[in-house]
Amino acid sequence: MSRIVLEGISKIFGHKHVEAVDLIRQGKRKAEIAASCGAVVGLCDISFEIVEGEILTLMGLSGSGKSTLLRCMNRLVEPTCGRILVGDVDVTRLGRKDLLAFRQKTFGMVFQHFALLPNRTILSNVGFGLELKNVPAARRTEAAMQAIELVGLKGWEAKYPHELSGGMQQRAGLARALAADAEILLMDEAFSALDPLIRRDMQAELRDLQRKLKKTIVFVSHDLDEAVALGGRIVLMKDGEVVQIGQPEEVVARPATEYVARFVEHIDRAAVMRAGQVADRSAPVLAPTLTASEARARIAAEGGDAWLVADADRRFAGRLRADRLAGARPGDTVASLLESGADAVAAEARLDAVLARVATEGCVAVVDPDGRLIGGIASRDVVRALAARPDHPETSSLHKPAGAERWTGTSPNFPSTRSATKASTGSPTMALG
Repeated sequence: MSRIVLEGISKIFGHKHVEAVDLIRQGKRKAEIAASCGAVVGLCDISFEIVEGEILTLMGLSGSGKSTLLRCMNRLVEPTCGRILVGDVDVTRLGRKDLLAFRQKTFGMVFQHFALLPNRTILSNVGFGLELKNVPAARRTEAAMQAIELVGLKGWEAKYPHELSGGMQQRAGLARALAADAEILLMDEAFSALDPLIRRDMQAELRDLQRKLKKTIVFVSHDLDEAVALGGRIVLMKDGEVVQIGQPEEVVARPATEYVARFVEHIDRAAVMRAGQVADRSAPVLAPTLTASEARARIAAEGGDAWLVADADRRFAGRLRADRLAGARPGDTVASLLESGADAVAAEARLDAVLARVATEGCVAVVDPDGRLIGGIASRDVVRALAARPDHPETSSLHKPAGAERWTGTSPNFPSTRSATKASTGSPTMALG
C-alpha cells in the first residue's frame, strides 16, 4: 500500500516561477530553463510512490535535488507545484497550523548533523519532541527510555552530548525521532558525518530497527554502497529529475542512462546481486523417486559433480553427489543417495553471502519464499553473473528467458513445458516433465 504519493512535484528557486513551470510542462530541462528565464529548477515534475514499510533511498550527486525532495515531503521546503499525499491527506493543502500538527504526528527527521541540545542530557534530548507536544513528564520519560534502549544507549541517558562519541550522538538523534512514534522517518545523509566503521554499524542498526518497527523510511545518500547496505529501492536523481527507480540489483544490472551506468560502475556486483538472480534455472533437477540407473540416464550428457533433487511440488529434497551416484546399485532410489546436511539458501540472499558455500559445496540450491526450488548456483554461474556487463545482457543469468527451466523426473502429475507459468514472486516456475 502506498504511504506517500508524489504527483508532479516541481520546485523553482528565484523569480519567474510561472514561466519556469510552463517551460517544464513543455518538456524543457534545467539548463534550458535557466538560459530562457533565469530560474533555477530544484525539482522537475517528479512523480512516484513510496510503499508503506519500505526503506527508500534518494540518491544523486550534490545538487541533484535529493535533499530538496525530502524536505518537500513534509513541506520544510514548499513545492512550487504538484501534490503530496500522505495516506489520505494532501499535505500541500494544509494550512500552517494543521501542517505543524501533521508534521509532529507523522514525520520524524534525522539530519546529518546531530542537532542535540548541549545543555540537556541524552534522556532530555530524546524526549524533547514529546515535550514540545506537552506530553506529561512520566509518559515522556517512559517513551524516551524505550527509544534509548532500542538504539542501544541504555546506561547513557544521564550523559550529555559531549560525553558521547559521534556514532552514539547519531543514535541519540535517531532515538529522538523514534520516541515521537512518527509513522515516517525522513533521514537526510544521517550517517555521512560518521567514520566508515561506525557508519556501517549504524546502517546495520537501522536495518534491525526497521525489521522490528516497520516504519516507512526515506533516506538521502550520495553513497551507492550505503544504499545497497540499507536495502530497498533506490531513486536516482540528476539535475532535479528522477532518472531511474528500482532495486539496487536492477539499477546495477540495467542502468537506464549513461549517467546511471557511470554512477554504478564501481559497485561490487556480488554485494548487490541476489541468489535468485544468479541461480541456473536450466540445470536438470532430479526427482527423489528415480532409480540410480534412471538418474544416470537423465544426466548422462550433463556432466558435473552434483545435482539438485526436488519433489513434484518443487520442494527441495537434497543434493546428489556424482560419487554417490557412481557407486550406487541400479535399483537404489535417488532419495536414498542424498547427501546429508545439504540445505538451501533464500532467493533474496546476497550473492556475496553465498560465495563461501559455493566454493566449498560446488552447487548450492536456491529456493523461493515458499521453499520451492528455483535452481542452483555453481562456480560457473557466479563467474557468468559477475563478468556480465549491462550492454551484454545475454551473458547474464539475470536475463534468462522465462521458460528456460528444465525438470528431470517422472510423474503423471508433472505438467508439460508448455504449461509453465510465472510464479507470484516474478520468478518463472520450473517446467516439469
